[in-house]
Amino acid sequence: MSSNTSNTGATGQPGYTVTSSGTNDQGNHYCHRDAGNGSNAYHYSNTDGSYYYSNPNGSTYYNSGSGHEQYTSPSGQTYKKS
Repeated sequence: MSSNTSNTGATGQPGYTVTSSGTNDQGNHYCHRDAGNGSNAYHYSNTDGSYYYSNPNGSTYYNSGSGHEQYTSPSGQTYKKS
C-alpha cells in the first residue's frame, strides 16, 4: 500500500508529503515522508511495541516499547533513558 498525501503543519506552514507507507511481511508499519527541499523523514512502528523516527532535521528517536529510549540530536549528541 502506498499513498501520496500532502499535509499542513500545525503552524499553517507547509508540512510534508507521504511518499510511501504500508505494512511489511512481519506486520510492522512504515511511513516515508518528503518534507521538501531535499529533506526526508520516516518512521517505523513495530509489532513488538517499538518505534523509530528519523526526522528531516537529522535527529532520530527510538523507543523500545519496554522502557528504553534514545534520542540523537541533529548535532549528533545522544541521550538515553533506560
